[in-house]
Amino acid sequence: MLNATTHARKAFEKHGGTLRTTEALAAGVHPRTLYAMRDAGELEQHARGVFRLSGLPTLGEPDLVAVAKRVPKGVLCLISALAFHHMTTQVPHRVQLALPRTARRPKLDYPPLQIFRFSESSFHAGIETHSVDGVPLRVYSPEKTLTDVFKYRNKIGMDVALEAVRAYRSRGKPRFQDVMKYARVCRVERIIRPYLEATA
Repeated sequence: MLNATTHARKAFEKHGGTLRTTEALAAGVHPRTLYAMRDAGELEQHARGVFRLSGLPTLGEPDLVAVAKRVPKGVLCLISALAFHHMTTQVPHRVQLALPRTARRPKLDYPPLQIFRFSESSFHAGIETHSVDGVPLRVYSPEKTLTDVFKYRNKIGMDVALEAVRAYRSRGKPRFQDVMKYARVCRVERIIRPYLEATA
């Protein structure tokens, strides 16, 4: 049992301390070892199918870590992405996640999700990968997020979109060419341009 536990700990350490059950199994960790380590307090279960080594620093973003692990193909979007990039004063009550129109809806007990279906071209544009508590998280760039917010302005509010424009400008060195590139992909070029020019 000691050898199996040692192997499991090394597998977790190699991946920043957090693994989904399927990732642990792929790394050669037996389910019996996983649950024995959990029962012994060596692992903490953060969401269904997501385990983390005990004794590590407290997660700064436990909700985002759970989503990144359980829905690795999703992309943080809209208000959740604005909050990630410090471009809004809004507090998202649900994690807003983009998925392709053909993707299955994820089964996640917690945290609560709000799924947005993007077209293929819009979904794949402007994705960045950031490390959050040692876990890779896919999130749209500030420029892509800005255009998405304008595309969904009727759902999330024009005030949120205008605040995002002001916050984006205040970041310094705005890349308006990139904003307009994504605006063309999202078909909001004519809508967003006057607001960018008004704040220029």
